[in-house]
Amino acid sequence: MEKSAKYESGQKASFFGARHVQCFMIFLGLTVAFSQRVNFSVAIVAMTDRNATNPDFEEYSWTEQTKSYLLSGFFWGYFVTQIPGGQLAHKYGGKVMVLLSIASSSILCMLTPLAARLGDWKLVFALRLAQGLLQGCIFPSTHTLLSKWVPPEERGSIGTFCYTGVQFGSVVIMAVSGAIASSSFGWPGIFYISGLVSLLWVVVWYFVGASTPADFKWISEEEKLYIESSLVTSTKPEEEHVPTKTPWVKILTSVPFLVILIAQSTFAWGFWTMLIQIPSYMKNILKQDIKSNALMSALPYLVNMFLTFGFCGLNDFLIKHNYINIRTSRKLFNTIGFWVPVLPLIFLGYLREDQSNLAVGLLVILIGVNSAAYLGFLTNHIDLSPNFAGILMGVANCVANFMGVVAPLLVGFIVTDSKNANQWRIIFNITAAFYFVGNLLFIIFGQVKIQKWNYPKESQEQRDHIKFEPVNVEKAVY
Repeated sequence: MEKSAKYESGQKASFFGARHVQCFMIFLGLTVAFSQRVNFSVAIVAMTDRNATNPDFEEYSWTEQTKSYLLSGFFWGYFVTQIPGGQLAHKYGGKVMVLLSIASSSILCMLTPLAARLGDWKLVFALRLAQGLLQGCIFPSTHTLLSKWVPPEERGSIGTFCYTGVQFGSVVIMAVSGAIASSSFGWPGIFYISGLVSLLWVVVWYFVGASTPADFKWISEEEKLYIESSLVTSTKPEEEHVPTKTPWVKILTSVPFLVILIAQSTFAWGFWTMLIQIPSYMKNILKQDIKSNALMSALPYLVNMFLTFGFCGLNDFLIKHNYINIRTSRKLFNTIGFWVPVLPLIFLGYLREDQSNLAVGLLVILIGVNSAAYLGFLTNHIDLSPNFAGILMGVANCVANFMGVVAPLLVGFIVTDSKNANQWRIIFNITAAFYFVGNLLFIIFGQVKIQKWNYPKESQEQRDHIKFEPVNVEKAVY
């Protein structure tokens, strides 16, 4: 093809270009989205214990079961809109869906203190459910954006970088929430600050964000050609926004995709169990006050974020020097992210109150190393089907985030006494078992080859008569 030939002749894409700007904005978008999602995990500790923070604000006498409902409320809405969100992003583009989702969710975030005052836990639950509904399209839309912006050779680095916003948002809000709740702002300040920062991002994204390279007016022609020639997802770039019929039967009977779904579900179980329950575990088992609790709870996610960058660099080095191929890379890093945390999880259930430092060390290992899995299953949707990557993410994330509903409820059912270490041990053992099984299936059945159902029927017939020349990545700087 002419585009490929242009790069064969030595034309280079810029080292830092429009695709990096888009990915950085996606990173920040996930940061603010997760700050809204996680802030309640720390805030609920302050809302139910006036003496732990600024005593000038309301205190709510919510039972452990009620708190479990509230912690799972977000996910009751979140998993419902995953599949519709993927389809809307496929039809209208990822930019507008992310914009509307975060903007509306930010407003509800700032209304949380008022909801608690007017309607107690029931109105707060309804508000959290509505936030989940609104944020349900974020991950499918993000995958849709990445499938249009990130060349295959860069998915392991640039693509995964975007998702470190998950850890960064979790780290920031968990680290500062304790200080905010103890300040003159009180626990309502956690929601006000999260919402305002999110709205600031929305304004910037409105002017800077773009669904495709063709929609971004500040992109260079060289970079645009580099991206489009690398993304062989359709026969004609101008057809990117033309809706195509989703091959639902083939998707839902595809073994490689079902394996991703299982891996993503088991990962989500562990991720949300740890993220939501760590503040409670630190307070009730390790006897940490909310300030040190927030900082200690945030530390594992800070390590997780930095290790993500390290794993990205290692992945790029191994692939660039042909030590491993993409298929091996996906399974290697997925194994690191899933199986290394198994033993720390088991040991965590046997610690005593005077072993809080060891507990933090184990949490740092299991949550930090967990980030390697982002180079495994998380980008595998795009490997299988660049055209329907957002829809695949929507389906998988729908099932996976149902675990965000079930996990807090199961914790509330098993941990009837939050100060009983034996009951927490059961939770950690269940999580370890999920990690082990999820990765075992991914190793055996996982694939990276683009599936035939990725292409519309008429497009597939055309592809049989077209020879696509690969981009010379040795000459393209990225």
